[in-house]
Amino acid sequence: MTQPNSQDARYSPLTAETLAAQLSQVAAVADRVGSDPDKWSVKEVGDGNLNLVFIVEGPKGSVIVKQALPYVRLVGDSWPLPLYRAFFEYHALIREADRDPGAVPEVFHFDEAQALIVMEFLSPHKILRRKLIDGEKVEGLGAFLGRFCARTAFRGSELSMKSADKKQDVALFAGNVAIPAITEALVFTDPYFNAQMNHHTAELDPVVAELRKNVKLKSRAQRMLMKFASNTETMVHGDLHSGSIMSTATESRVIDPEFVQYGPLGFDIGMLTANFLMAYLSQPAHRSAEALEDYQEWILSVIEETLATFDEEFLRLWKSERTGMLYPASLFEDQDQSSEETCAELLAGIWQDAVAFCGIEMHRRTLSLAHNADFETIENTAIRAPLEARNLALGTELILNTGAIRTPRALLEIARQFNAKDIL
Repeated sequence: MTQPNSQDARYSPLTAETLAAQLSQVAAVADRVGSDPDKWSVKEVGDGNLNLVFIVEGPKGSVIVKQALPYVRLVGDSWPLPLYRAFFEYHALIREADRDPGAVPEVFHFDEAQALIVMEFLSPHKILRRKLIDGEKVEGLGAFLGRFCARTAFRGSELSMKSADKKQDVALFAGNVAIPAITEALVFTDPYFNAQMNHHTAELDPVVAELRKNVKLKSRAQRMLMKFASNTETMVHGDLHSGSIMSTATESRVIDPEFVQYGPLGFDIGMLTANFLMAYLSQPAHRSAEALEDYQEWILSVIEETLATFDEEFLRLWKSERTGMLYPASLFEDQDQSSEETCAELLAGIWQDAVAFCGIEMHRRTLSLAHNADFETIENTAIRAPLEARNLALGTELILNTGAIRTPRALLEIARQFNAKDIL
């Protein structure tokens, strides 16, 4: 397997007008949409920070076409970004599909020169973050996400993979330099000083000033950056949040793994938990007083189910698929010794990392470049700022007191306490 090349001379950004002509000869597209491009309907629907996204509909069905742009769409061409991220997203999707079948959209076609992926159109799925803002519930959400995080974490590590295969994969994904560099800056570093592209709600100024004075906090965040940048335990999605999950009332899929790299086992589950906590804390601005407590408690129940399922599925895989070089049965079961306590110790370490990553993500989504809609759609800053202040305070608590938060239930109780505090 080779590393991707730099931008191909054949590359050109697609438009709704040019897409049909370029893709009509691709069998994987014609087979699913129809062979006559004149009967296609093409709509550009990308609302993310980085890419073009099109829905292509025809007599036979529909597909999604996602194409990387050579810059950060959120900022513009002043921030160039290599197209090779589409190569890594494609390879991440096929690995995730193998490690947790049915959890991600099916990939139909990949064109490296054009930096585009043709994949399954998820309908009537809706971005989960939007569903959480709208107060919609998703059946089985926590169980699905817990299984996805456990399966991709375990099966992408040397707990399961042959060491040679895993090392080859680490080498492959190490080429995805530019995208993880965004995480390293925007998530772990920029929130803690006045970085050029930072922005935050003006009323938060005194809270932010105090946060940035906290040397212990910044030191802890940098220690977690060291783990993120240096620890290749497993293949991580890299940007797992409620905006990279699509759901109906009963079914969910995970999308957009272009921030993929090999990293700590606790990274994805920590980032995911942070985004549910932010959804929870933002709810007073989105719900009526009568509906607020019920929906907030449902969000917390999703967190609890996600984390419980993660542990349960990880232990199941530990017992049934521990075929890599780590913790071999020859040291335990083959000597009639249980390894369950060893697994519990490993899970406890994953949990501690996850809690710290969670707090850091809560900070960056309020202070760094890319915020989230849970808070950003609250137009009245007099309402938004106190909720964001609770979010910042809770994030600080999680980062500084990680070791004292030993269980998911303890985390949820702390969240309830901060939800009731007047920070600002």
